[in-house]
Amino acid sequence: MTDLLHHRMDGPEDAPPLILGPALGTSLAVWEPQLPALARDHRVLRYDLPGHGASPASLLPGSGATVADLARLVLDLADARGWTAFHYAGISLGGAVGAHLAAHRPERVASLALVCSSARFGDPSAWRERAELVRREGTAALARTAPERWFADPGAAATLAGKALLGDLASADPEGYAACCAALAAHDLRERLGDIRARTLVVSGRADRATPPEHGRALADGIPGAALTEIGGAGHLPGVERPDAVTAALLGHLSPGTDGARYAAGTAVRRAVLGDAHVDRAAARTTPFTADFQDLITRYAWGEIWTRPGLDRRTRSCVTLTALVARGHLDELAMHVRAALTNGLTPAEIGEVILQSAIYCGVPAANSAFATAQRVLADLTEE
Repeated sequence: MTDLLHHRMDGPEDAPPLILGPALGTSLAVWEPQLPALARDHRVLRYDLPGHGASPASLLPGSGATVADLARLVLDLADARGWTAFHYAGISLGGAVGAHLAAHRPERVASLALVCSSARFGDPSAWRERAELVRREGTAALARTAPERWFADPGAAATLAGKALLGDLASADPEGYAACCAALAAHDLRERLGDIRARTLVVSGRADRATPPEHGRALADGIPGAALTEIGGAGHLPGVERPDAVTAALLGHLSPGTDGARYAAGTAVRRAVLGDAHVDRAAARTTPFTADFQDLITRYAWGEIWTRPGLDRRTRSCVTLTALVARGHLDELAMHVRAALTNGLTPAEIGEVILQSAIYCGVPAANSAFATAQRVLADLTEE
């Protein structure tokens, strides 16, 4: 078929199908950081939006385009593969496509993950104005402000992945981009969220300016049984900016309850929180005598508890620090002081947690904890 969206396939041919939808202005390459992990146990199909990557702009009807039109194009891809049902994950506009499918064609969507998406993407007039700007001046007119829209740290645009994404934006067909803007302007799924029955994960970047976290919370509140994960230090494309955290959330969502999924998700979160160097050292020190214990903490401590959506990682760090102070586990406390900084706590906030612990866990315990934390923070300052 020549009227299909451009797409790529990865993973075992007999594995459960998973479709990945990109954000406006990006190509299927936006999923590269997650692809190796997702393609281990799924047949992954990534597609380009019309006018993006290698998909022709003519697949959308122009100013009258809707998310329903995009959803039909995705179903065409699934039908061409013979997939009666599939898992779906999408970023922003790509997520809106998945939510539309889950609401209107629930028999096709086995599970749903919405990354920095929304039931309604703000004032429709703003999208129409952007469409007209792109028709007049091309997508290059958006390049200057894209880093601020996409990343919590605009410096991420200078990385290889960031440069590649900006290249995708610059090369997007103006008419295709404008048609996608029209689809965003017309999108309003707020009254249909309750019709979504697929097991759903909502992922938000806590520093997302394009679809702020309240958009994700509205999705999670409106979709029955939906889980919500907010990722600190991430903007509109958290899979690029905080890839390990997004990968862990998706793995836990796609394969709940399996040891392999728990181990993969736990490893990703453990690396994101403790750092690659720490995890690599722990792996290098593993012996046949300690291997089962390392497997246990990776699958259950990191793969089940730290991946749960009920608490954000800042809060989990506060709880962990308090428990370690109470039990006097100073070596573990030192490790988790570093982790708390990674999870967004400031040195002053770490001090407040230990001070609070002094009242409820004992002054001697807190005294030792302050000494340990002060040493770690001093070492980090020197580094």
